Amino acid sequence: MIPVRRVFLSIVFGALFVAPAFALAQGQPKDVPTQTTDPKPVVAPYDDKLARLAEVLGSVHYLRTLCKAENGEEWRLRMQQLLDSEAKDEPQRKEQLTAAFNRGYRAFASVYTDCTPAAIMAEERYRNEGATLTTEITSRFGN
Repeated sequence: MIPVRRVFLSIVFGALFVAPAFALAQGQPKDVPTQTTDPKPVVAPYDDKLARLAEVLGSVHYLRTLCKAENGEEWRLRMQQLLDSEAKDEPQRKEQLTAAFNRGYRAFASVYTDCTPAAIMAEERYRNEGATLTTEITSRFGN
């Protein structure tokens, strides 16, 4: 008489060898992952400052376009360069920076519909803040 334990182990081990063979016979891949895992998003220590810079770029872009300043599109292009250099292969990070840019754009679009002296002053202050942020990020975290 065969002990019950030995029969149980034979069934378990047999199943381990039969299942992959059955999967191959059915044309299915041998190692099918049971769960999909998303890669962890990359978080840089300067992401908060980078997000603020993106928001400033959006604000400056809106204000310069509103006031028909020279090089109005320059700020949107700078934002594209920022996305290309900082978040090219990181969709979640790219999405966050784009949202910050749009938030900055909309913040002034809801306040200014005409180019006023206050809009010109805000644009100048935001350009100064952007320059300060850029200097801080590159001096602290740059190569």
